[in-house]
Amino acid sequence: MSAPLAIASDHAGFELKEELKKALARLGVPYEDLGTHSPESVDYPDYAKKVAEAVRDGRAERGLLVCGSGQGMAMTANRYPHVRAALAADEEGARLSREHNDANVLALGGRVLDPAHAERIVRVWLETPFAGGRHAGRVAKIERE
Repeated sequence: MSAPLAIASDHAGFELKEELKKALARLGVPYEDLGTHSPESVDYPDYAKKVAEAVRDGRAERGLLVCGSGQGMAMTANRYPHVRAALAADEEGARLSREHNDANVLALGGRVLDPAHAERIVRVWLETPFAGGRHAGRVAKIERE
């Protein structure tokens, strides 16, 4: 990646985020932790915004968000132009989100995934390229609609 991965979580995703940071380090993926930095209660939209803005503005090539279910983070991130956030619960969903949708933000659920499974999902997501071709026109429509 040319720019670091931006990662953030709310309190419900804090523990998994910390585990994923270790996984990213093992994979040699540079990242910037945009918070939260403790398990104290916070509002997930504040942290989704930080990652979405980093991706939108080109400060990060991709983003990784973790909250309780991943849903709130994905919903919030998708409100930002040029952000295509995908919620993935398994490796196949992560693969397809990259291959077909060119997802540049991945949302995960800290209350529904164990760290080992989440690491596998992130690895697949990071390693899968966008297929382009027929998918490129469809992805372009996201920006125009």
